[in-house]
Amino acid sequence: MLKPYSCVRLLKYVLSFLAVIVLFASCSKNNEELPAPQYFISATPLGEVSKANVDRRLGSNPLVSSLTKYSFKAYRIIYKTKDLDNKEIQASGAVLIPVTSDKLAIASYQHGTIRSDSEAPSNFAENSEAGLLGSLIASIGYVVSMPDYLGYGVSKQIPHPYEHRKSLATASIDMLRAVKEFCRIERVNLNDRLFLTGYSEGGFATMSMQKMMEEEFPTEFKITASVMGAGAYNKTAFSRYVAAQNSNLTFINYYVWVLQTYNNIYKLNRPLSAFFTEPNATNIQQKGVFTDIDLNPQRLFTSNFRNGIINSTDAEFLNVLKDNDVFDWKPQTPMLLVHGRDDDFVIPLNSQTAYDAMRARGASNVELALVDGDHYSAVPNYALQVYSFFFRFNN
Repeated sequence: MLKPYSCVRLLKYVLSFLAVIVLFASCSKNNEELPAPQYFISATPLGEVSKANVDRRLGSNPLVSSLTKYSFKAYRIIYKTKDLDNKEIQASGAVLIPVTSDKLAIASYQHGTIRSDSEAPSNFAENSEAGLLGSLIASIGYVVSMPDYLGYGVSKQIPHPYEHRKSLATASIDMLRAVKEFCRIERVNLNDRLFLTGYSEGGFATMSMQKMMEEEFPTEFKITASVMGAGAYNKTAFSRYVAAQNSNLTFINYYVWVLQTYNNIYKLNRPLSAFFTEPNATNIQQKGVFTDIDLNPQRLFTSNFRNGIINSTDAEFLNVLKDNDVFDWKPQTPMLLVHGRDDDFVIPLNSQTAYDAMRARGASNVELALVDGDHYSAVPNYALQVYSFFFRFNN
């Protein structure tokens, strides 16, 4: 039988041994070698933004202030992705990481249409979409991944492939992969939830991204929920609508940008005179898509081109549009489609036909919210819808 002092001595030996094991295990964990990044290249700190700063950016609105919670650190990320020829290229974006030890979900936020590189997320201008809505989402408590897309940031030497399904999806997915690798390096405390959202071109990019993730990488990504705002998901029906109009369309230059992008990417190699009447064709050739042109489609586009879309006789161009349609499939993830009722830039037909087609395929997890406002005035409603829909799945 052990004497009392022997028991105490034995207990001390056991506790000392356990302490060494715990210390060794802890050191091993802290020093374990992480796998080499496959997408992440580098990160540049852009500064820390306080909750008070976020509230000020968003107009010191009491409702917004009640939602924001965290300060966050912003970084410019450079990562590997593929260009239009499927060759490796460097791209960039921004990641916002809340300052907290809490477990965090990732929200991939795809920005809307921009015409200047200064508006790209990696530049993180205070009054840009990234600096406002991105900051709001981060301060609420999400790690925010925001790709620049090809044509902005470090890839600004190439034209932006505006409204091109595959390249938008690929750049956004590879950015998300790079952000996950960066979070592992920085030992950010992540949970297993992943949210997707975007507005305008970002809505289309998000829909394209989710479709690619679910269909091509179903085991790599488990999306928790998504919110798409005012995206042009039904390119075919939207183009028929535009071609049939006989009134001025305020945003027709942007439709010309899409047309030019598709003509180049799909190597249709049609001269501008095949699409546009004179002097519109010459003006666009000499001054670019944002020059002064006829706003009425009946005067801007040639009758052959318009009739080929309306009557479905231009098979080549219709196949291009179909390749960029993302409205008719069955999502596996809870999805909310948000659109302003008075949107005359990206008409609500895009969200309505997507909702109808998805529900017809049995996607009971898809919801539609038609909100007050046009393409711009509906943005605050979109932001509130993002918050409330994500909140349902992040608690």
